[in-house]
Amino acid sequence: MATVALGRRPSVVARATTDRELLRSFLEGDRLYAAYALCDLEDREFGRTRWGIAQQGEDVVAVALEYSGMTPQPVFLMGDPDGLEAILRDVIRPRAAYLAALPELLPTVEHFYRVDAGPPMVRMWVDRSTFRPYPATVQRLLPAEIGDLNRLYQLGFAAWLPSSAIAEGVYYGIRVNGTLVAAAGTHVISERARLGVVGNVLTAVDYRGRGFATAVTGAVTAELLRSCDQVVLNVRSDNPPALNAYRRLGFAEYTRFEERLIHRLGSPWPDLAARMRRFFNRETTDR
Repeated sequence: MATVALGRRPSVVARATTDRELLRSFLEGDRLYAAYALCDLEDREFGRTRWGIAQQGEDVVAVALEYSGMTPQPVFLMGDPDGLEAILRDVIRPRAAYLAALPELLPTVEHFYRVDAGPPMVRMWVDRSTFRPYPATVQRLLPAEIGDLNRLYQLGFAAWLPSSAIAEGVYYGIRVNGTLVAAAGTHVISERARLGVVGNVLTAVDYRGRGFATAVTGAVTAELLRSCDQVVLNVRSDNPPALNAYRRLGFAEYTRFEERLIHRLGSPWPDLAARMRRFFNRETTDR
């Protein structure tokens, strides 16, 4: 009887990379889910990022992104669970992070992290063919108005959101008697990928229910669609008013994913992120 030699699958190897074209090629496989990560390949953001990839032979099977800065910062996962396990074991190892990952990847994450509870997030998207403008009187915000914007966000100190966020992004607001009561803006924009991400959507409590969030989000989206093929945003699945506001603009659900605070198992890191969690869990979850 002849003996048949069965070929072995190449082992998964994880490593860090700064090869933007390699990363872009993988992320474009699901560009609406990977929208933030694709935008982070732009020069403005790339220096703040750290990337890990997993390969089987020559094929990239998983990518992880860690956005640098004060802990906890975002970590994004995409791809094969075995590949991501290798990356989280050997390459991307934050003590604490805000995880963005599809639900089926949580068991892999739990090998290394304690995962806080939270509702699923909804990734929504729109393009020129589905966008429905919302007529309203809004104004484009200028960098000099950063103090008003931060007061609306109630973050306690103007340095939290720098004026460059307005200068480099797109922000619109609504004022009542001179006071900024609603605003929306952008997290990241990619000229190369022709993608924009809407975020920082907030209406002051006393002015909710008047369509202000829809109006400012619509203005930001309309401006982005002048140069972007798609615009995306995130919203909590347990926030029907926000979901309905975005649907009125033509946004549709693309996928649901998990955005959770995670803590490395065995790490002494205490849970000091309450203020940041409030920031991340507004009407539209922030970056």
